[in-house]
Amino acid sequence: MTPPDGPNGESASANITERIEELGDWRGETLAHVRQLIHDADPDIEEEWKWAKATSSGTPVWSHDGGVCTGESYKEVVKLTFFRGASIEDPKKLFNSSLGGNTRRAIDIREGEKIDEAAFKELIRAAVAANSAARAQRAAKKK
Repeated sequence: MTPPDGPNGESASANITERIEELGDWRGETLAHVRQLIHDADPDIEEEWKWAKATSSGTPVWSHDGGVCTGESYKEVVKLTFFRGASIEDPKKLFNSSLGGNTRRAIDIREGEKIDEAAFKELIRAAVAANSAARAQRAAKKK
């Protein structure tokens, strides 16, 4: 499957694919798996590559009407940070990191852990819905 091009075009998708290949271990497999789940949950989601600088090659970001989540890899976890995580329902309690903030929530996936795929897709759809509602609200205020 080739993910759709976002604002950064094919380069964002290529950068994410390259990051997955660079990792070459369980973290790459996990990032590839959640990437597929994200696209399965929302075929219109866009891939972006943000925050590249001298000390960091950049971060995968999935967006639809605004940022949905990032996908970062660390030594011990693959971290998926949801931009509006604090405001979306998480009935299956997938969020297990960054729980104290007012806005973001994250899911840390450790080696060998499996994610509840159906619940994860629901979180993606809820995040997209929250973005769309916020966009509609901003548009209504401008009228």
